[in-house]
Amino acid sequence: MPLLNLILWLIIGGLAGYFAGRFMGAKRPFGMIGDIGLGILGSMAGGFLLGLLGFSGSGLIPSLVTAFIGATALIWLLRKFK
Repeated sequence: MPLLNLILWLIIGGLAGYFAGRFMGAKRPFGMIGDIGLGILGSMAGGFLLGLLGFSGSGLIPSLVTAFIGATALIWLLRKFK
């Protein structure tokens, strides 16, 4: 993976985590930095799972939507266990 792709992937995942944390409500047990980290992990999980289901899109908007879905799901799941 070229360095530029890695940087863009981290930025998209971080933005998705930030937006997902705000979307999930005021209760932020992981804080903003934790939500951004979970967004990066959630973007990986969302991309993998949606890829398995046959959804694939390239570009900024489809990547951001996929990352947002994965980050929201991961934040929701971890908030249930915390």
